[in-house]
Amino acid sequence: MIKAARAVMFLVIPGELLLFILLVAGVRLPVPVLVAAEVAVVLALLLEVTTVVRLYRAERRRGTVRRAALAETFATLVPVQVRRLLMIELRGMAGLGIWLARRRHGVPPGGVAVSYSREQATMTLIMLFALVIETVALDVLLSALDVPTGLRIAVLVLDIYGILYGLMFAAACATRPHVITPTELRIRYGVYFDLRIPRELITSVRSSRNLNEKGMIGLADGRLGVAVSSQTNITVELAEPITVTRPLGTQAEARVIRFFADQPDTALRALRPTAHEALNGHEALT
Repeated sequence: MIKAARAVMFLVIPGELLLFILLVAGVRLPVPVLVAAEVAVVLALLLEVTTVVRLYRAERRRGTVRRAALAETFATLVPVQVRRLLMIELRGMAGLGIWLARRRHGVPPGGVAVSYSREQATMTLIMLFALVIETVALDVLLSALDVPTGLRIAVLVLDIYGILYGLMFAAACATRPHVITPTELRIRYGVYFDLRIPRELITSVRSSRNLNEKGMIGLADGRLGVAVSSQTNITVELAEPITVTRPLGTQAEARVIRFFADQPDTALRALRPTAHEALNGHEALT
């Protein structure tokens, strides 16, 4: 039933969205099609409600408290990839507020914030400018072609969301820097990635520039790369592998971590003193 509920959810939501776009665009649909669509929605809702109730009751029978039972029901019904995408969207929206308030997220008193957004700031501005130009140009084109107002509005909403997403990306990277504290090294990339490394696991920290990283989060053969504009400039080696959770929830282990910092010297200075202590006076980090 869980698989059926998931499949129905993924089919009905896009179908309803398509139907809505057609209606606002002025497309006249046959009455039987509209009736069939609404019946499908009602049946889908009944299936979803039935599944949720059964999962919730099963959790309660195990002795789970109500709030935890609801959370577990949601986690069981909604795939981890969808949950993480929803959290990315919510945190991205919150990041805009943090950005406007000129604050930073997750930097405790005494912690060292290590930014990484400056390197990609120019490209981000170019991307936002291109999105704005594309939005205006496309709306003018649709107007010139006498496209129905409803369809123009739907396209305009999607374009505006694209601009908003670009702003959320920029805000998230600016307000969520890497953080170094006496107990951990926290490596982040906006709202997409967050890795906490206990300081006692760090055995080596060095400056190591790489201009050919593959992807934003690359992980292969126990080596993790958290790149900005395909670059990393700091390499951290660990005494033992650490579990890494990728943006969509898949996990793997890494023992060597490469990441980018706008000012790598700041990160190196902040990391080395405690690393010396953790090594109990062994050879200095290079």
